[in-house]
Amino acid sequence: MKIALIYDRVNKFGGAERVLLALHQLWPQAPLYTAVYNPPTAPWAKTFDVRPSFLQKFPLAKTHHELYPWLTPLAFESFKLDDYDVVISITSAEAKAVITQPSTLHICYCLTPTRYLWSHHQQYIDSPGLGAWSQLGRQVFKLTQNKLKQLDLHLASRPDKYLAISKTVQARIKKYYRRSSAVIYPPVDFAKFSQPSTIKYQLPATNYFLLVSRLNSYKQIGLAISAFNQLNQNLVIVGTGREQGRLKQLAGPFIHFTGSLKDDQLVKLYQRSQALIMPQLEDFGIVALEAQAAGKPVIALHAGGALETIISKQTGLFFKSSTVDSLIQAVKQFKSRSWDKQTIQAQAKKFDKKIFQQQFKNYLEKQWQKHQS
Repeated sequence: MKIALIYDRVNKFGGAERVLLALHQLWPQAPLYTAVYNPPTAPWAKTFDVRPSFLQKFPLAKTHHELYPWLTPLAFESFKLDDYDVVISITSAEAKAVITQPSTLHICYCLTPTRYLWSHHQQYIDSPGLGAWSQLGRQVFKLTQNKLKQLDLHLASRPDKYLAISKTVQARIKKYYRRSSAVIYPPVDFAKFSQPSTIKYQLPATNYFLLVSRLNSYKQIGLAISAFNQLNQNLVIVGTGREQGRLKQLAGPFIHFTGSLKDDQLVKLYQRSQALIMPQLEDFGIVALEAQAAGKPVIALHAGGALETIISKQTGLFFKSSTVDSLIQAVKQFKSRSWDKQTIQAQAKKFDKKIFQQQFKNYLEKQWQKHQS
């Protein structure tokens, strides 16, 4: 069976990229087609046969794809995929736009329906995250958003089958695309995050809480910073993004930024932390499982994928609203409770990478047999 992987952009690292690495282990010969590829910010992709589109040569496209909303679908349509039996698009945007022959099975592993058009539409208008280009981007988006939604609905009809990363995303796929989907949860590398760290890495603080995220506006990092400024508690923030400069201006003396880290450094940070803070509505939220694999509870917003991975008062706590006061109360409640490491890790183990790979492989083979009949 000849398989191709399709992904929106290879220029960052996060939960979706961990999914790609898990699929690459299953099908190491599968090439990875993408709109743009930026090796300096995506060293994880060195083991892939990455095949970028014509957008690769456009100014700023590797880092500011938002400047080319009309061209990105065309970039995916330009790929010739006739020789593949199965195409797997892993996408929260345009990768589903690829055109396949009737003989080819196209499975879309949907991270979420195109975020800036649907579930997070208003946030992208308020904060496009384009720096000096934000005002221009905002105006262009306002003028084109209706046409872009129509186009996205058209592109969403192309996959033969949909898989969702969570029940939260499954509901969005039904609401926005009118498509049914099955759920296969993304993987956590349980062995990696549960084994005691022995590396030499100077921790940025002691007695700290941890936040691991891309520093984008919809991630609500500012809310966590404001809460920990008031609590006078150490908060270590791992990640980079376009909001980094603004967030550092908000941060008081108890907030510590590490930038991007290697996995072994991240493992140590998880294992030495008090708990993970997850202030945003996540489509799924692999970081919550990484923390639990390390034996640490999670304090999360009561919404989205966190509801499917955290057991309230056993492996974490929820705060009900996206307010500083609500998060502060949850942190105080956390400190008044005791936590059982084995219970927490047992929850993470349900989402182990081996389980994901077996489920995905079984689903693909079953759908391929149906497709051929």
